[in-house]
Amino acid sequence: MRDNSSILPLLSTIGPFNEVPDEYNAEDSLNALKTSKVLVIGAGGLGCEILKNLALTGFKNIDIIDMDTIDLSNLNRQFLFRREDIGKSKAEVATQFILNRIEDPDLKINPYFGKIQDKSIEYYQQFQVIISGLDSIEARRWINATLIGLVDNDVLIPLVDGGTEGFRGQSRVIIPTITSCFECSLDLLSAKVTYPVCTIANTPRLPEHCIEWASQLEWVKTFPGKKFDADDMVQVEWMYQTALSRAKEFNIDGVTKALTLGVVKNIIPAIASTNAIIAASCCNEAFKLVTNSNPILNNYMMYTGDDSIHTYTYEHSKKSNCAVCGNLAKNVTAQNWWTLSQFIDEISSKQEVQMLKPSLTTSQRYLYLTNPPELEKVTKENLSKKLSTLISPGEEIVVTDPSLPISLRLIVSFEGGETDPEFA
Repeated sequence: MRDNSSILPLLSTIGPFNEVPDEYNAEDSLNALKTSKVLVIGAGGLGCEILKNLALTGFKNIDIIDMDTIDLSNLNRQFLFRREDIGKSKAEVATQFILNRIEDPDLKINPYFGKIQDKSIEYYQQFQVIISGLDSIEARRWINATLIGLVDNDVLIPLVDGGTEGFRGQSRVIIPTITSCFECSLDLLSAKVTYPVCTIANTPRLPEHCIEWASQLEWVKTFPGKKFDADDMVQVEWMYQTALSRAKEFNIDGVTKALTLGVVKNIIPAIASTNAIIAASCCNEAFKLVTNSNPILNNYMMYTGDDSIHTYTYEHSKKSNCAVCGNLAKNVTAQNWWTLSQFIDEISSKQEVQMLKPSLTTSQRYLYLTNPPELEKVTKENLSKKLSTLISPGEEIVVTDPSLPISLRLIVSFEGGETDPEFA
């Protein structure tokens, strides 16, 4: 059975940098540690480490959410899983493993197998701290916006966000409406590698070009209307063989099944040691937030382990034009010759926007709506029209996406000629 004897010295002696030493009470801190409810989002490489750390640190009330099942490729770094667990819920297996190993009757872990978007707002209001160990940008944006929205209901829940990529990682503390939020830092994230369609279709030079050709062009042509399932090994084998055939045609080496899977699933490399470091940082911040024993991170920690070992912290500033926590609109420039469709493509690809199915409106009209189908049909004709004929210079456009609980405000100005330079 696990006791808290190793944690007590951290609480009985006030931290040397505590900013309110006269208000600190060790008994209150220990009680807060035992009674506070913590939510862990994600039970993958980071989530396994975070769940283990929280349980061993003395937290007694933990919820964990994950929508994925265990895959063979997870076992090299997600240490709570075994081969016989393949196909089972990550959240449920991780929970049972921790409960069985620690054998603490006071420890309660509630797993949920599903999406974070499935839970109600009331569900999130019960937690004192939420720790995100997600690899999905969309999900991280969703929980960030949701917690900031709760401030309007006088509910302030800190979000500790962690992320890793190979030998690099970061952790951060987000205090809704007070510090910079996740949306403020979208431009810091690594951009997804994309390849020009013309190169993929006509002049492939890299093995990735051949895989993208098989994924973007041949799959749609061979299986119209069928979505590719990267977890289906039969479909992955088809994708691999198709890409390999394309590579042989152009004398390109390097197409392997592992690379094929990495490209089609957009797999981010993960290393167990990096996960452990970032998870430890996240749990340290959760511990400090709950116990008030030491000051919390303000507000961003970066770790680099690929070229020696380097770590530093800094205060990431809020952005006044942030779509979630800001109060100003973003200024964007559009070419006079752009159609609404070209404008949507341009803003959707921006690192600080990243929307998949944006709908655009002004105070005067609907420009384009992706839902409901009736309005999509009515506004679809605007896509081929020049944006400059649909709005006035300086007019504000509101951009929304069905997958994100945010509204992005844009002030558009125009420049350039009326004709596409390529066809002038």
